[in-house]
Amino acid sequence: LIFLRHHIDDDLKYEYLTVENPLELWQNLNDRFEHLKAVVLPKTLNDWSQLRFQDFKTVSEYNSTLFKIVSQLKMCGEVITEDMLLEKTYRTFHASNMLLQQQYRLHGFKKYHELIGSLLIAEQNNELLLQNYENRPTGSAPLP
Repeated sequence: LIFLRHHIDDDLKYEYLTVENPLELWQNLNDRFEHLKAVVLPKTLNDWSQLRFQDFKTVSEYNSTLFKIVSQLKMCGEVITEDMLLEKTYRTFHASNMLLQQQYRLHGFKKYHELIGSLLIAEQNNELLLQNYENRPTGSAPLP
């Protein structure tokens, strides 16, 4: 009861202040907010279908958005598997990265976090190469 009251919104705290039984409080809150699943699910399913890896500038932005959508889907009772996460990422690579997508598939990742880790390392290495090039472009220094 203390935990529930501590983490509940202040406006709700006053409304349910007189409820002494933790189970009753939990059931009251569940009754009040159960309908949110019906409201959230259609929008979240639409967000899932529209989510594309190619629409994000960084892997971190994609990963953050993906897990926000996945957590909402799980809250609504939908099951999201590792294979679904991997396929979602593979299928939404930009068309110009088709070869990269095939190489990542051939690597045989079984867990989504392995794929994202590899993508983050590749992104970081690419940024470093571009930064090095910008600092001293090819041909800018005289040959020894």
